[in-house]
Amino acid sequence: MVPIAGRVEGAQPGQVVVLFAKSNVWYAQPFRNEPKTTIRRDGTWLSSTHVGMEYAALLVRDTYTPPPTLPTLPQVGGDVLSIATVHGTGDQPTAPSRTVDFSGYRWDIRQRISERGGGVNEYSADNVRVTDDGALHLSLSHRNGTWTSAEVVLTRTLGYGTYAFVARDVSALDPAALLTFFTFDDTGPADNLREMDIQIQRPQPRAAVAGQYTLQPYYVAANLARFSVPAGPSTYTLRWEPGRAVFVAAPGRRPVLHASGNAEHEFTSGVPTSAQERVAINLCYFRKSPVPPTHDVEVVIERFQYFP
Repeated sequence: MVPIAGRVEGAQPGQVVVLFAKSNVWYAQPFRNEPKTTIRRDGTWLSSTHVGMEYAALLVRDTYTPPPTLPTLPQVGGDVLSIATVHGTGDQPTAPSRTVDFSGYRWDIRQRISERGGGVNEYSADNVRVTDDGALHLSLSHRNGTWTSAEVVLTRTLGYGTYAFVARDVSALDPAALLTFFTFDDTGPADNLREMDIQIQRPQPRAAVAGQYTLQPYYVAANLARFSVPAGPSTYTLRWEPGRAVFVAAPGRRPVLHASGNAEHEFTSGVPTSAQERVAINLCYFRKSPVPPTHDVEVVIERFQYFP
C-alpha cells in the first residue's frame, strides 16, 4: 500500500472522497469496509491505497454507498458529484514470494496487508514455519511495535471433496486471536468470494473458546452455525458437495463425517459452487477485541487432508 492525497476545490459539509484503484476491476480503497476518506477543512484529503494501474477519486455526498468493486466507474450524477482519475507510473517493489511445504502440498505465505477475517492486519512470512515433525506453526507476533498475523494459501484448486484440519489444543487461544480454516475464490462475487469458514476464537476474555461455521456473506442468519470447540487435539472437517456443505468438529486426530450435538452442521442453501477456490489457514489479530493480545500467540496445525 502507498499514500494517496489530493485537494477538493469548493468542498461542502456532508461531502467525502471515495477512492478506487484499478487492476482487473476497480476496487474501493483503502479497504472495502473503510471506503470513505474525510476532507479536511482546507479541502485536502489523505489516505492509503493498494497499488493499481489507475486510480480514481470520487467526490460524493456522505449518503453514497460505494460497492466493493466496480467493472467501470459511475457517471457523475445523484450522490456522485465529481470524478478525477490518474494513471499509475513507475514500479512498486514487492517482497519476493515465499512458499512452504505442508502435508504434501505447497502453500503460498501471505506477506501483504489484508482485511480478511479479523480486520485490517499486516502479515509476515516470519510467522509461518514447518517443524521437523511436519507440523505447521502459525504465529501472531508483536514486532517493532506492530502485531503481525499469519496466513498460508494452497497453491492449487482441489474442488468438491472432504477437507480436514488437525489442530493441537486451541482451548487456551488468546481472546484477541482468531483462527480460521476456509476456502475462497478471488474471482468470485465481491460480497462472498464463494467463501466457507471454520472460525475459532474466545468470544469474551473469561469465556471458553468457541467456533462457528460460516457461509459468506456472514450477515445472512442462515449462513452461520456455532459449535463447541473440543479440548485437546481436534479435527475440523468440511464435506463439500454440489448444493451441500457439512461441517464437523471432533476431538482426536481423525476426520469425522458425523457427530452429535452442535459439533455438526449441514448447509443446503447458499452453498457455493466449485470454481477457482483455494483453501487457506489464517491466524490473525481480531481487531474488534476490546483488548490487544496479552502475548505472542502460536497455533499448531498437525495435518491437512483432502479426500475427493
